[in-house]
Amino acid sequence: MLQHKKIYTALAILIFGITACGFEPLYVEKTSSDGVWYYNNEFDTDIVYEMSQIKIEGATDRIGQMVKNELLDDLTPRGVPQHAKYFLKLEPINSKRTEQALRDDITATREKVKYTVKYTLWSKEKGQLVSGKSWIFLSYDLLDNPYSTTMDKKKVEKDGAKILANDISLRIGAYFHSVKTKRGNPNEL
Repeated sequence: MLQHKKIYTALAILIFGITACGFEPLYVEKTSSDGVWYYNNEFDTDIVYEMSQIKIEGATDRIGQMVKNELLDDLTPRGVPQHAKYFLKLEPINSKRTEQALRDDITATREKVKYTVKYTLWSKEKGQLVSGKSWIFLSYDLLDNPYSTTMDKKKVEKDGAKILANDISLRIGAYFHSVKTKRGNPNEL
């Protein structure tokens, strides 16, 4: 009985901790004067509009191109802006491979890959706005069939590019959200 009380107490602390962490919805507009966020069936399109004004530069390697394509889908689904307001510079993707799960004959059965990309968002008017680094660890099996191993490697690259692009677009969206909420006026983004 005492263990159940400890578990319930730990769950209550966890739930209160999550609610007090400062979570704010990204695409929902604050509409009440007392500062409370609530969803009233309307999405805040100011952030989406600002993100659609980003031109993506860089990314010359294979996985960099994949990240760029994913970002184009996330940020500018209607096409590259003619007169971009912001520019996102992607540095070449750094990939580090490590063999894992060694057999008795010292050959690996798995390979772990770490993809790292540095990015910078800037505008001509304000200079650098956001910079950061995203990374992801993925792994795949090294099989006896080379074709299967190659296909696993390509799937890991595709999945890694999607995850990296998602992370970057979320961080950029969080930046625009923080700018908007600090100023309080959606027209000042």
